[in-house]
Amino acid sequence: MPKSPKYLLIGSTEPSSGKSAIILGLSDQLHQAGLDLAYGKPLGKCLRESEESLIEKDVEFITQSLNLAPNRVVPTLLGLNETTLQKRLCGQDTTNYSQSLTSQYLQNTDSDLVILEGPGNLSEGRLFDLSLVQLADLVDAEVLLVFRYKSLFSVETLLSAKQLIGERLIGVVLNDVPASHLQAVNNTMRPFLEQQGIPVFGILPKSNLLRSVTVGELVHQLNAQVLCRDDRLNLLVESLAIGAMNVNAAVKYFRKRQNMAVVTGGDRVEIQQAALETSTQCLILTGQLPPPSFILTRAEELEIPILSVDLDTLSTVEIIERAFGQVRVHEPIKAECVRHLMREHFDINRLLSLMDLSPATTRS
Repeated sequence: MPKSPKYLLIGSTEPSSGKSAIILGLSDQLHQAGLDLAYGKPLGKCLRESEESLIEKDVEFITQSLNLAPNRVVPTLLGLNETTLQKRLCGQDTTNYSQSLTSQYLQNTDSDLVILEGPGNLSEGRLFDLSLVQLADLVDAEVLLVFRYKSLFSVETLLSAKQLIGERLIGVVLNDVPASHLQAVNNTMRPFLEQQGIPVFGILPKSNLLRSVTVGELVHQLNAQVLCRDDRLNLLVESLAIGAMNVNAAVKYFRKRQNMAVVTGGDRVEIQQAALETSTQCLILTGQLPPPSFILTRAEELEIPILSVDLDTLSTVEIIERAFGQVRVHEPIKAECVRHLMREHFDINRLLSLMDLSPATTRS
């Protein structure tokens, strides 16, 4: 008789904490341990509709990355946006999502483990009976919390999460920890959390590569005009520099940074020159002033895109900073970086032990 699979729900206390990245790296390790996996994201946000179902971009990427068969991907039940919220609030959507979830998600009896990606925070989805705790209860899942570290004050948020999730919280991954904080997190925060019954499976150091955004994404976010090298929009931007100082100071500043986007005025030609000769992935010009032809020619030679935006410098910087905080792991180089970090810093054997999963589980 087939054995029912176990369920692991990957949650977070706030959006953009790195759930999809952790799932990617974790699934890679679980595959290597010989486990047969299924995956799904009940509540989606980045959606496109096909004729048969909702297609969630994260689900699509992870499905392709892990080479999952169609019967190993459970469907996204709902796209969360203003329209679906409005319909629910007005009584137009009376769907019993709990029933939909159990009828569709508990049919998978072939895999060893079903990994589910939870909502953006601990309350999201409650209106539809699809919050993290509700999901965990419905499918009898263990919860692994991905937490983007900010400071030692983060302990209080995790204690509150433990109180809310209860015994289903199998442990946490502390993500995006700056190098200067790693010692304190390892020596102070980790032991304290362990004493509170919150196992820490991994402490992942901050990675500029994982925080990076493509030039194409910046074009989209800024509604920018591409003045040259629109064939290089896949370049990854890891840092942001503002060219508002004198040129000598700018050169010193630029040389200390890697793979940057430089925001400067369209009239600051000397700053533009300095940026092109350093580690710049794109030049973003404000004020809608076109650069001189020799700047465009040099950018063409160096294969550096130049963007023009109809925004002031402050607004441009705010949009770019926001983009850095919402990045997705949809580039192969990022996916490989995540796999490496998880192999180095995540205790997969401890997770398998606590979930009572043995490598290469056999079915009778």
